[in-house]
Amino acid sequence: MSLKGKLETVLELKATPEQFFNVLAKQAHQIPNHTPSNIQAVQVHEGDWETGGSIKIWNYTTPDGKAEIFKEQVELDEVNKKIVLVGLEGDVMKSYKVYKASYSLAPKGQGCLATCVIEYEKLNENVPTPTSTWIS
Repeated sequence: MSLKGKLETVLELKATPEQFFNVLAKQAHQIPNHTPSNIQAVQVHEGDWETGGSIKIWNYTTPDGKAEIFKEQVELDEVNKKIVLVGLEGDVMKSYKVYKASYSLAPKGQGCLATCVIEYEKLNENVPTPTSTWIS
């Protein structure tokens, strides 16, 4: 059984690539206002809200209702509208050696398609494989 894997899904959004990129990359502190049952807080730990390399801490609720924390470093590619969140610490990192979520955005009609990919490496065979509910 492989400990490494990749999970991918595509979401159709009403927001344009620019709008979604700006919210996730530069205004993440606003996300709890839009999804308070999923994400309760986002704080800058190091850096700022708009710069790649900044470190943020997310307080969120899992699909099964458990409160957790995720500390990540953000990588930004503004030209290609791509955001990568690299897991550093938190509840997810208790099970995974590597946890990296990326969002690539492409226009579609009045909105966009967000290709969401989670690359992971489990700490051992007993760790569950992520499911699409983790990224949608």
